[in-house]
Amino acid sequence: MALKGIRVVELAGLAPGPFCGMILADFGAQVVRVDGPGRPGDMSFLARGKRSLVLDLKRPSGVAVLRRLSSKVDVVLEPFRHGVMEKLQLGPEILMQENPKLIYARLSGFGQSGRFSKLAGHDINYLALSGVLSKIGRSGENPYAPLNLLADFAGGSLMCTLGIIMALFERTRSGRGQVIDANMVEGTAYLSSFLWKTQSIGLWKNPRGQNMLDGGAPFYTTYKTADGEFMAVGAIEPQFYALLIKGLGLNPHELPNQMSMTDWPEMKKKFANAFAKKTKAEWCQIFDDTDACVTPVLSFEEAVCHDHNQKRGSFITDEAMGISPRPAPLLSSTPAIPSSKRDPFVGEHTEEILKEFGFSQEQIDQLHSDKIIESYKPKANL
Repeated sequence: MALKGIRVVELAGLAPGPFCGMILADFGAQVVRVDGPGRPGDMSFLARGKRSLVLDLKRPSGVAVLRRLSSKVDVVLEPFRHGVMEKLQLGPEILMQENPKLIYARLSGFGQSGRFSKLAGHDINYLALSGVLSKIGRSGENPYAPLNLLADFAGGSLMCTLGIIMALFERTRSGRGQVIDANMVEGTAYLSSFLWKTQSIGLWKNPRGQNMLDGGAPFYTTYKTADGEFMAVGAIEPQFYALLIKGLGLNPHELPNQMSMTDWPEMKKKFANAFAKKTKAEWCQIFDDTDACVTPVLSFEEAVCHDHNQKRGSFITDEAMGISPRPAPLLSSTPAIPSSKRDPFVGEHTEEILKEFGFSQEQIDQLHSDKIIESYKPKANL
């Protein structure tokens, strides 16, 4: 796998950090997740392919353990607000002095500087500060966040992963590590570069929800079917739009010009009336295998069973029969081989990891005795 041999220490946090670590693990990195004390045996999430070590970083002996681990790994991934790691004496200045090749990835909401850098926030707050939230929502309604996918996982996890990969590549030339300041606000703003670049040509000149790509256009939105399901329409180009009109059974000569924005509300009503006359399955029979850019809105369960996704193996099943998306993208020579094992329990690999990093059994026993580490051994099912 592409990241085989790369060793990562991931400090446990909320979803963006764990997803970044899971991507690295899926593509071959050895990821150790450092969990806090007090909940050994709990199930970790977004921890596929990782191992869990419970360590109390609020005590000097715990800090010493993490510094020892960090001196022997390629990447440290930390998800805290600015100043937290420095307060623990685990900031990049200290860890990189001991390990100059270390990639120190900082994944936060607001970044490592600025007056919001020490404040709490969530996806919707980062989305709001990036400017992107102002563009999302239906006409005449409040802005709304698309779940917590855009800031947390796209602007946060994926951008941080990209930074780690670039830093690892640069290290092959310089031999030195570097600090990555990945944050959800700027990551989301960067993702919106197309919106910024196309403002000058009027693509977003109308209020929210009244532009071509935000639900304003009758040919770029969703419609309810006769059975209460939905179809997604994205027929922007004229040749695709013509196929949409044909599939709907409408007369193109009786419709206004596709790009007549003043007519869009009335055209939406016509399209909605047409879609409401057939079921989702019937519309699939009409539009499947055409370039009309009309597709069914699938539930998770339907997405897994869809013949296109099944043909590509787009979803995988673990040993507990849990289903999740296969890692992307596909690499022809070094594809991801995600672990099929269940996600680890918190503290499941504490002793195993410490032994690999050179701790003796006597040292491990002492750390246990001092309550610096915690272990959890799952009971075998007989």
